Amino acid sequence: MKTALITGSARGIGAATAALFADMGYNVVINYNTSESDATALCEKIKTCGGNAIAIQADVSKINDARRLFDEAKKAFGQVDVLVNNAGIAQQKLFTDITQEDYDRMFDCNVKSVFNCCQCALPDMIHNKCGRIINISSMWGVAGASCEVHYSASKAAVIGMTKALAREVAPSGITVNCIAPGVIDTPMNKCFDEETVGALKDETPVGRLGTPDDIARAVVFLADEKNSFITGQTLGVDGGFI
Repeated sequence: MKTALITGSARGIGAATAALFADMGYNVVINYNTSESDATALCEKIKTCGGNAIAIQADVSKINDARRLFDEAKKAFGQVDVLVNNAGIAQQKLFTDITQEDYDRMFDCNVKSVFNCCQCALPDMIHNKCGRIINISSMWGVAGASCEVHYSASKAAVIGMTKALAREVAPSGITVNCIAPGVIDTPMNKCFDEETVGALKDETPVGRLGTPDDIARAVVFLADEKNSFITGQTLGVDGGFI
């Protein structure tokens, strides 16, 4: 049985992805930093439905936490076959108001976490000559967003890392791809008022916000062994927004 590890998977896109992998028969490692109750509830729900899951606390922006996460995952289920780098944060601020602390936290959470987890996952994947890494970026990493310069820059960095790493590990049978979600109905976007949400729906050609399940299905597609000729790509799942 294969194992999928999803960072930041207590809620939103990560939780939907973990649940879908469990439905497909994977062992699932649910990673969380502060949302313990949500992670525990998701873990119990998966187990109640006959799946295998474990919830592990780790701040994956810190390398020692990331190493501990993978050590505990391997003790529970063996090797990690699929890594989904989903953990991240967002912030809306004028560029001139962004502090050094804002910038550093954004890049630690959104970029360093990807770097750390890839470094932890790859030794076993390279040894086994197989593996799937799917990184969650954003459409703003492709197009850029006003008042989200540091967020957009961090998500663009994830795309660059994806493309470069895909080339490096392809000879070892490992694919590395990226998903660039549009506006998704998750807790991260609860900061928007009703008028803003309506405007975002109107700007999306399909006429609705995305759901966590929309992204989860794209992740599972890229993780499928049958899609081994797809690597280094950024898949936009944004309802045609950009």
